[in-house]
Amino acid sequence: MSELKTTELPLSSAERKPGDPGALGEFLGNLLGFPRIFRNSVVRHGAPTSDRAKSESVMSNFFLHVLAVRIHTHSLKLTTTLGLGIVTLALFVLLTFTGILLMVYYKPSVDQAYDSMKDIMFVVPTGRFIRNIHRWSAHAMVACVILHMARVFYTASYKKPREFNWILGMILFVLTLALSFTGYLLPWDQLAFWAITIGANIAQSPREITDALGITQFFDPGEMQKELLLGAHYVGQEALTRFYVLHVMVLPLLATIVIAVHMWRLRKDGGLARPSSADETTEGESTSTLERSRGFNLIPPMGMNPLLREKSREDRDKAPLKTWGLMAVVKGKTPAVDKELTNTVPAYPHALYAIAALTMLTTAVMLLLGYLFDAPLKEMANPAVPENPAKAPWYFLGLQEMVGYSAFMGGVGIPSLVILGLALIPYLDREREDSGVWFSGTSGRRVALVSFLYGLAVTVGILVFTVRYGWLREWYPAIPQLVITAINPGTVIVLAFAVWSILTVVYTRSTRMGAIALFTCFLISFAILTYFATVHRGPNWDFYWLPSQWPTH
Repeated sequence: MSELKTTELPLSSAERKPGDPGALGEFLGNLLGFPRIFRNSVVRHGAPTSDRAKSESVMSNFFLHVLAVRIHTHSLKLTTTLGLGIVTLALFVLLTFTGILLMVYYKPSVDQAYDSMKDIMFVVPTGRFIRNIHRWSAHAMVACVILHMARVFYTASYKKPREFNWILGMILFVLTLALSFTGYLLPWDQLAFWAITIGANIAQSPREITDALGITQFFDPGEMQKELLLGAHYVGQEALTRFYVLHVMVLPLLATIVIAVHMWRLRKDGGLARPSSADETTEGESTSTLERSRGFNLIPPMGMNPLLREKSREDRDKAPLKTWGLMAVVKGKTPAVDKELTNTVPAYPHALYAIAALTMLTTAVMLLLGYLFDAPLKEMANPAVPENPAKAPWYFLGLQEMVGYSAFMGGVGIPSLVILGLALIPYLDREREDSGVWFSGTSGRRVALVSFLYGLAVTVGILVFTVRYGWLREWYPAIPQLVITAINPGTVIVLAFAVWSILTVVYTRSTRMGAIALFTCFLISFAILTYFATVHRGPNWDFYWLPSQWPTH
């Protein structure tokens, strides 16, 4: 074991004799030894040369204490999580850092916001670079949160006892979208102004139902939502102030709290989900042998640092595979009590190295993107000159495509159903099976592949049909709005996916397979709708094969 060296205690003032010059010498010695004394007051453990010292490194460090003392070797494999959780957290930290720098020069006023953005871009040293990093990090964080959620779903990592952590992940997903959306308005250019105008109109879309029912003058939730979002009937100073406060204070604070609880629950739920086969070892196989097991992982070789070398091979072979200590006898058990310490390694330095590597890689990629590509900044916002086409941020373009047929169903109804359905997944899929297995095995891969093709065919088919033939409004101009709200391309797609999921459950006799089918269909549909609205929608929301075909003024 490794312990701090003890030194002789200094004398107190009462123990010193009159005229003893030792006090001055002790003062000078303390002054010269200040670096060592300060380090020992901060770091209360020795060099990590043993498992005990490594455990003490984790237990006595505030930042490392979010990790367990030991971590399973399966959790360190890159294929287990793809590092998406760490990458997302690194992006959040990077966004916080660059956001604070931008706040120094930004002025949240409709008269000064755009000029302050131009100052950041063209006057402030490295201002353009910092803004570029902030912009691309925000987009990357939205993408990584979506991919992280997909990874958790496809590995069934939401199953007991991790149900509530899935809910926390859904809350973080919504907060991430809100953070990116509120920041979109701050440049106060044409792109930002009209994108937020679209969002405000979507918030007002329940009026589509109240107008059809003739009750808007008595009950108008759409207008209430719009005013709550903007603080007025239009996008102006009130909206900019609200979005600024939400973006720089309220939402980051909420996200930090939820992230902390999310990581804490991850530890309390037994760490990252892993299959039962990951805990199996052959007789005589030790943990150090598993560190050299097949498969790429993020565990660094033990011989890289002399201070971190393990015992000699002969000593390891003689050492017992497990040691146990009786701490207390209690009634009941914790959710992770059935998990043994088999196949585990100290979190320090193994997990720390993995986190550091992914953080540095993420930062390097964002720096490169910030150097190569400038964040857009169009003309100053002008309510009298609408953007054509006025497009929402990319992660809302799929909704905007459906909003073109029914603002309420495309912007409120279907997204609400999707988020509610995602939140209920852990509580509806209660089948007992291994967590941590991609697609829950071979059968799940087949279901995911077939569902991918089905979702692709349905979404592309609906888009081709609507572009070529239009929809009910073009066929029957006098048709009631309630019919359009109930029957539109968005609801047809949702119904087709729901039927497919039910048929999958019936055929496979598995709710897990039905969930995989439904999730895969929605995921591919989201990707296709986003691509279609980004590339093929032009002025007046008409279809064009390429942006180069747009009419010129």
